[in-house]
Amino acid sequence: MERVALYLQDSHDLRDGLDYVRYAEEKGFEAVWQAESRLVRDAIVPMAAYAAVTEKLKVGSGVINNWTRNIGLLAATFLTLDDLAPGRIICGLGAWWDPLAANVGIERRKPLLAMRETIEVLRRLLNMERVTFKGEFHQVEGIELDVVHGRREPRDVEIMIGATGPKMVELTGEIADGIVLNYCVPPEYNDMAMERLVIGAMKAGRSLDDIDRPQLVVCSVDEDHDKAIDTTRELLTQYLAQQPHIA
Repeated sequence: MERVALYLQDSHDLRDGLDYVRYAEEKGFEAVWQAESRLVRDAIVPMAAYAAVTEKLKVGSGVINNWTRNIGLLAATFLTLDDLAPGRIICGLGAWWDPLAANVGIERRKPLLAMRETIEVLRRLLNMERVTFKGEFHQVEGIELDVVHGRREPRDVEIMIGATGPKMVELTGEIADGIVLNYCVPPEYNDMAMERLVIGAMKAGRSLDDIDRPQLVVCSVDEDHDKAIDTTRELLTQYLAQQPHIA
């Protein structure tokens, strides 16, 4: 396998994760992704830790939502991560889901427009532009990343979308550097996703080859077969119950 990455969630001690990512880098893995799922483990803090203990490994958020971080703070966060690991940071964004979003007071209306605005403003800020933007979800007036000490040139941060629905997949093909394809989906889902990515890419004069397409693959590993299967049941039950859009 020419390209393989490690995907970490919250089922291990956070400090153990540092050992895992060092081992992954030693074995030639391309990247490490940190989940931000449920209300459990923030992605940014582990990402900073992984970036600090590696030299070549790409470090991505897999994925953070585009609702709860102010756009200026979001850009400053990824600028900071890029300071720590220049050219190795991936910003993975997702549209979140209900009922979790609603339960913390977030109204997920017009998710496609919200994602489009987020990526447009984020990309311009990371390009070190002075930005004025009057959208429905983001309204900023003459803001820029205020670098006093450090690199002032545009930052090379890939922006990828953890898209699930067909319309968000199509938008991803149009505006993002890549898609983070979910796990717990059948092969037929991926066939549909590729078709939608092509449609979106064509809107921007691109092809499927211009879009990175990492696929999450969840594994349950144990020398005891029955124990591995039981662990699988536990994860699937939790995942499908908490994230009904996947079910």
